[in-house]
Amino acid sequence: MSFPAFHRRQVLLSAMSLVLPARALAADTPAGWPQAKPITWLVGFPAGGSVDVLTRVAARELAQKTGQSVVVENRPGASGALALAAAAKAAPDGYTLVTVPGPGLHKTRMPELGPDLAAVSLLAEGPMVLVGGTQTAPANLAELIEAIRKDPRAWSYASSGTGTGQHLAGELMNAMAGTRVAHVPYKGGSQAVTDVVGNQVPLGMLGVGPVLSYVKAGRLKAYAVTSTYRSESLPDVPTMQEAGLAGYSATQWYACAAPRGTPQGVLTRLNGWLSEIVASPAMKPSLLASGSIAGKGSPGEVQAFCDADTRKWKELAAKVGLALD
Repeated sequence: MSFPAFHRRQVLLSAMSLVLPARALAADTPAGWPQAKPITWLVGFPAGGSVDVLTRVAARELAQKTGQSVVVENRPGASGALALAAAAKAAPDGYTLVTVPGPGLHKTRMPELGPDLAAVSLLAEGPMVLVGGTQTAPANLAELIEAIRKDPRAWSYASSGTGTGQHLAGELMNAMAGTRVAHVPYKGGSQAVTDVVGNQVPLGMLGVGPVLSYVKAGRLKAYAVTSTYRSESLPDVPTMQEAGLAGYSATQWYACAAPRGTPQGVLTRLNGWLSEIVASPAMKPSLLASGSIAGKGSPGEVQAFCDADTRKWKELAAKVGLALD
């Protein structure tokens, strides 16, 4: 059967539309990538925390996808700034990745998505949780807020660092509840949890992962999670909105990024692999342990999400005069 010239042209154009993206992708990917050398994946926090565990599982699975070694390198310090700075200065050749924890605000400018780093994928997103010691603990969030208002000097909350999502979530609670709970920053979640369990600090606004076992064991009381949805890891813990703070919403997220200038073909292929990984059964246990859900979106969509969330917190910081030093 022969096709009229118009139909033959349409068939040819359709076929070309399928071939051209693949050719463009190949042309925008360095020769030999990713087989030329191992991929280094930087993490700006100590081993064992949620960001480290999630990254290591993703890296292990990425090595299977690429057929190349993916080496996780911890460079803790300065609320993750050391790892971000190292990634921003690395060659944009597809062999350096970094996990960007967000949201985060800092007094001095840190390397960030957009001008310094290119978004690759969103690994995970999830709530933080407000916890406190179980000795003479108020029954619920409403009673806690009432107790704080009566004696504000008796209350403070721990977080994993100044300017982190946990710090910002605590300040959002202060702003919406009309409280002034003092912030006690730590260099990571592990020591913060230890001090809340030991009653050195009465409250903690922390990631689900570090507090989960203590909540289940009855050694910490969980008042509320910060997201608009309940955590699958803590299904009996209400959201801040359910507990009485209407309109409250805060999540922390972990994005994978590469040095700015990394070829688009590399970003697209990495995004495809990582999107499959975070949605796979291999990632589920780590997501549950951290209280997170799998991230999704193209590099452009991830960039837009991170930009919008950062703007939200900058507006809050300006409104309440948040001290970041």
